[in-house]
Amino acid sequence: MGMPHAKTKIAILGSGNIGTDLMIKVLRNSDILQAAVLVGIDPDSDGLARARSMGVATTHEGIDGLLKMPEFAEIKMVFDATSAAAHQKHDALLRQHQKQMVDLTPAAIGPYTIPVVNLDEHLSAPNVNMVTCGGQATIPMVAAIGQVHPVIYGEIVSSISSKSAGPGTRANIDEFTVTTARAIEQVGGARHGKAIIVLNPAEPPLLMRNTVMCLVEGDADQAAVESAVKRMVDDVQSYVPGYRLKQQVQFDQVTDLTDPRVSQVPHGTKITVFLEVEGAAHYLPAYAGNLDIMTSAALRTAERIIELRGQEMAV
Repeated sequence: MGMPHAKTKIAILGSGNIGTDLMIKVLRNSDILQAAVLVGIDPDSDGLARARSMGVATTHEGIDGLLKMPEFAEIKMVFDATSAAAHQKHDALLRQHQKQMVDLTPAAIGPYTIPVVNLDEHLSAPNVNMVTCGGQATIPMVAAIGQVHPVIYGEIVSSISSKSAGPGTRANIDEFTVTTARAIEQVGGARHGKAIIVLNPAEPPLLMRNTVMCLVEGDADQAAVESAVKRMVDDVQSYVPGYRLKQQVQFDQVTDLTDPRVSQVPHGTKITVFLEVEGAAHYLPAYAGNLDIMTSAALRTAERIIELRGQEMAV
């Protein structure tokens, strides 16, 4: 065995649910990343308090505070878990300092990245976008079906516990639907995509649930689709252990194709996949699978970028 490499120091923008969960994952699970700074704008946030208790430097002065910190010079990578609007400013500033960006907002300045689908295509991009929690959960299924049959139309519905949706998530609902729909097409491979998010106020809180509906032309090869879906679930489980099928894949014949987006298809098959994501409970309880899949995907992406670039990103 060779000598261990130095860890790459990272900063996380956003001390809310997503940023705090990501920080804890890095501290607990990563042999490659070192959580050096957590950045917030609320000095009394639980995330900043948690960071200080775990030995991570903090600032409550946002991106401007990070730029003034002595730790900033050694930061090689910055994760943005704030909002789509804020990410526009953050990206512009941090590009001037040659910092690699991993964007967990729906801003989509950089290319959409789903680890099990297209991770290696974008490892040299200075800014990679993690789409959305719903996108991370569902686009692998669209891509899996697309391995067997071209997907004419893909629609996803993600239902998350209201308690797991912080202010940043709530402020980005419109961006969520647009970004996810585009990524269904650009990464998932569907000709047309649509995304819906539901904030479920149920008590006790429910696990993240996702429904993926894909229309393909003609009769589907059911065995091949089921096999592709199963392989993709296994791949996602390699970094999100709580990701699973809720029931068997459903196949329904469709002949009433009045939607103008699919009017050229004489008949087809609607393929429906039902998913559940249980979180690892690193920060919020296990019902917050939406946090877990987003932060786990970002962590997997960041580590792969560093593995590719080697010591150039280590301090």
